[in-house]
Parts: sequence; structure tokens; C-alpha cells
Amino acid sequence: MSGKSSVLVVIDVQNGFLTEHSQPVVPIIVDLVQRWQAAGHDTAFTRYLNFPGSPYERLIGWTQLCESPATDIVDDLIPHATKATAVIDKTIYTLFNEEGAALVKERGWTDLYICGIDTNSCVLKTAVDAFERDLTPWIVTDASASHSGPEVHDAGILLATKFIGRRQLVTQAQIPITP
Repeated sequence: MSGKSSVLVVIDVQNGFLTEHSQPVVPIIVDLVQRWQAAGHDTAFTRYLNFPGSPYERLIGWTQLCESPATDIVDDLIPHATKATAVIDKTIYTLFNEEGAALVKERGWTDLYICGIDTNSCVLKTAVDAFERDLTPWIVTDASASHSGPEVHDAGILLATKFIGRRQLVTQAQIPITP
């Protein structure tokens, strides 16, 4: 499964998304990223940046993640983000903004192993966008969480089974990470 055409995409593991519900997934993501990078594979991190007048603010009243330290990647992942193939800043749910889409194409990534916060929005949207681009998305379920709680995470997982297929949901133990 993992190889030169694979990438581990770490979605929005930022201070502003940490709650009692999402914090426990951080050490799991750190472990996965360490093993993935140690095997020599590409990693891409995303960082969500909100802005005044954004659709998030205007339509759903969400005004968070506008500035540091909320927008910063969590401390435990900073050393790994500095070694990443890329850190993509985005103002939308998905990795697939102009920069992210170009990077996926340029690097020839076909399999995207997706983890992070929030399962129900940015993780799910990235997976669906990969699916619709004829790529192969894999959601790493035990390395993803929702800051809103386990029910919302579970809802994201349920929707993912309908959008991208049940077989595309994996745990980190199911990913053979080999050099």
C-alpha cells in the first residue's frame, strides 16, 4: 500500500482544534507520522486559516482560527511538519486548494492516507475530493477525531462509508509502512 505514489496527509492538527475530544488523537498521529517519515515516505500537512468575512464566519457564525497560536500546528507535530514534503495553508475544508491540487499532481501521489481533525469536515472533504479526482483516499480512522466529540467523528465515518466506500477506512495498524 505505502510507496512512492503514497502520501500521508495530516489535516489541521492545530491548537485551535484541540478539545478534550480531539486531544487524545494527537499522540496517535505523532506516532503514525514518525513511522511514516522514518520509512522515507512523503507527508503533507494542512493548516486551516479563517478570515473575516469568510463563508465560515458569514454563513455558520464560526470565527475561530484567525491567528496564532490557534492556527499553529500543535507543538508535538512541529518537528515533523518541518520535515514534511509540504505544509499547505488553506482557507477551505480540503487539501485540494490550488496549491494542494498542484502538489498532488506534481508528486504523482495516487494513494492519500488521510488523518487529522475534523473527521466530519476537513478529513472527509479531502477524502471525497481525492475520490472525485480518481485518486485512492484512505481515512485512518484511529488517527482522526472531531473537536466536537465522538458522535460527530462517528457521523463523519458513517458518511465516508457512503462517499468513498467502507474498504477505504483503515486503522494505522492496517497500513503496511515499509521503506
